[in-house]
Amino acid sequence: QVQLVESGGGLVQAGGSLRLSCAASGTIFNINVMGWYRQAPGKQRELVAHITSGDNTNYADSVKGRFTISRGNAKNTVYLQMNNLKPEDTAVYYCNAIQVVLGRMDYWGQGTQVTVSS
Repeated sequence: QVQLVESGGGLVQAGGSLRLSCAASGTIFNINVMGWYRQAPGKQRELVAHITSGDNTNYADSVKGRFTISRGNAKNTVYLQMNNLKPEDTAVYYCNAIQVVLGRMDYWGQGTQVTVSS
């Protein structure tokens, strides 16, 4: 089992910045991908960004050039630096980890609220 704990959400004005953190613990071997998803009220959960064990990254078009995903030195922590935030970035942000052992397992954090005021 993998446990994910997020931190760093909050309320910020448009144009501001926030940094989200996610720490993985438990049986963290063979975690191939870590990433961030978000879900706004009335909308489906969507991918924001992810980073592979080889440090390849992928971003949603809506956040390219504004958000940066990175991993900590211990590789069990992932960060999301969010700059130039917009009201449409308001959502609950979830950390995700994909572990492949005998098959694929997805793990989720509890979510952290990000609210951007105009």
